[in-house]
Amino acid sequence: MNVHRTNLPAISATRLGKRYGDRWVLRDVDLDVPAGTVLGLLGPNGAGKTTTVRILTTLLRPDEGTARVAGFDVATEDARVRARIGLAGQAATVDELLSGRANLELVGRLYKLGSRAARARADELLERFSLADAADRLARTYSGGMRRRLDLAASLVAAAPVLFLDEPTTGLDPRSRNELWNTLRELVDGGTTLLLTTQYLEEADRLADRIAVIDAGRVIARGTPAELKARVGGERVVVTLRSEDQLAAAAGALAPLAAEPPHADAGALEVTAPVSNGTTLLGVVRALDDANVAAADVGLRSATLDDAFLTLTGHATHDLEEAA
Repeated sequence: MNVHRTNLPAISATRLGKRYGDRWVLRDVDLDVPAGTVLGLLGPNGAGKTTTVRILTTLLRPDEGTARVAGFDVATEDARVRARIGLAGQAATVDELLSGRANLELVGRLYKLGSRAARARADELLERFSLADAADRLARTYSGGMRRRLDLAASLVAAAPVLFLDEPTTGLDPRSRNELWNTLRELVDGGTTLLLTTQYLEEADRLADRIAVIDAGRVIARGTPAELKARVGGERVVVTLRSEDQLAAAAGALAPLAAEPPHADAGALEVTAPVSNGTTLLGVVRALDDANVAAADVGLRSATLDDAFLTLTGHATHDLEEAA
């Protein structure tokens, strides 16, 4: 358990709502994030995650409800909120006409760090994000992944007590993603509060103390990763096929053995279903053989956060990544 947690929420929202014309994109959203913890905000594309982040970081005004960040109201004390937060949005926002170092020093000066402190902080972050060798190159010469790392570094310049990251690891290679996870865990261990939106459920499972699942603008579930997985508990059978043509046949063969209708994922050539009590791996294999399904692999595994997300929203993470 994080020793820096307190009873005072670093982020709170009550009945938060936002609409465009007659269409509500966010409605009745309640959040409560204790200081020094991580909230993972999950949901399909267009569910309202980014709108929530934009309201909490004072970039949008809510049409209903209230929210406080670091103890200040986001609508009436917006300048005080901005002085206490760091933000990295979905798209990198670096100045391409400045070098990597100059970008970070500029952010430091905007946060009223002295020139020496801003340069020292820039050097520290360039090293942490493996950008030191490119520090003096113009940002326009950076690859997409390098720009993303620079943007994330910029969000950390002020060492703000509350950090908002909107899909921070999109576009990063696996090594950079793991390095960022380690950095974020160090920050939270040091007392930083983090609100994270992500399409990578492994990321939420690894980092988040609690998760809120948002769909169609409303929070539909909340809890720890373990609690959400327990809601769809039991074992899953996962069948990997050699041909997409047999997805329907495999789903039909599994249906009599499953506690819920099987889910077919064409992109991964997989059919997944929670199995009923008493179902065995041998029984699954026999059912597939009887249906003349040629499986490349058949296995049983415990429920994952992906399973919980699929059950709650009807969307698989593979579908989200395809749509992103």
